Amino acid sequence: MGLSWQQGPLGRDPNGRFLTASPMPERLLFAEPLHRRMSVEFGGSIIARSDDAVLLFEPGLYPVAYFPLGDITDGVLHVLDHRSKHRDLGETKWFDVRGGGGQVAPHGAWQHIDPPSQGAAFRDRVAFAWRKMDAFYEEDERILGHAADPYHRIDIRRTSRHLVVRDGDQVIADTHAPLVLYESGFAPRWYVPRADTFAESLHPVEGQTFCPYKGLASYYNVGQARNAAWSYRAPFEEAARIADLVSFYPEKVTITIDGQKLEPVPGQEVIAHGPDRNLSVDEVGGIQLMENESPSTRAGMSSPSARAD
Repeated sequence: MGLSWQQGPLGRDPNGRFLTASPMPERLLFAEPLHRRMSVEFGGSIIARSDDAVLLFEPGLYPVAYFPLGDITDGVLHVLDHRSKHRDLGETKWFDVRGGGGQVAPHGAWQHIDPPSQGAAFRDRVAFAWRKMDAFYEEDERILGHAADPYHRIDIRRTSRHLVVRDGDQVIADTHAPLVLYESGFAPRWYVPRADTFAESLHPVEGQTFCPYKGLASYYNVGQARNAAWSYRAPFEEAARIADLVSFYPEKVTITIDGQKLEPVPGQEVIAHGPDRNLSVDEVGGIQLMENESPSTRAGMSSPSARAD
């Protein structure tokens, strides 16, 4: 969750509420300087680089970075006849984006032509369609999924609470050493060391989901419960503490913590999000790890050639 998406304060179904005497506007947009060097790559070269990007937070959407026109390479933007109207920022013109080698991204960028006074921060700025570009960077590091949201946070804590997972009468996991992951706006997620699970009860399924903050998650059926558990086999560095641990959905199996049943929390549905294009398997979290292979055994191995699209 971030400021404007999922259950964020400006999202469509916020966890909390603003304490105001007057009703809040139905839609509330937020603009904030990024204060980070951000670059856009397309067609094998950097086509935009700025220390002055501005983020737009719009209800129900991921944050979007807008670049000053002066920080975009000449000849990259080719204006189209197509126009649209943003409900808050007014008339919007669109561009094809042209990169090296004749590569073209149709409708790959847009600009709000004459925003109202409250949207003046976006005057003479252009945003690029995330999925149509090759990559986005902060400094020299690639940013995945969407522009980094400064209001998204993950904390992972060690605990000695007694966690037991059951499928009916069958014990699936039993541990006194779980990790609990707190992610902005979401209910706590409890992760169990694999040594404290009954491996024969976890049946791997095809397909993964992608989190821009944690990496690729693999899923498991438990008995008749489909996709009842998941694991980040080789997560991003920021979430390394949960590497290869297993978490379970309280909606699909019974979880108790110190003898008390963990009840599902409403509003926890995650917006589907696929990985960016042109990413190697290793960059999005080791999708090719086999179930009998630990992440540590991959150290020093060459990157697989497969791509996650």
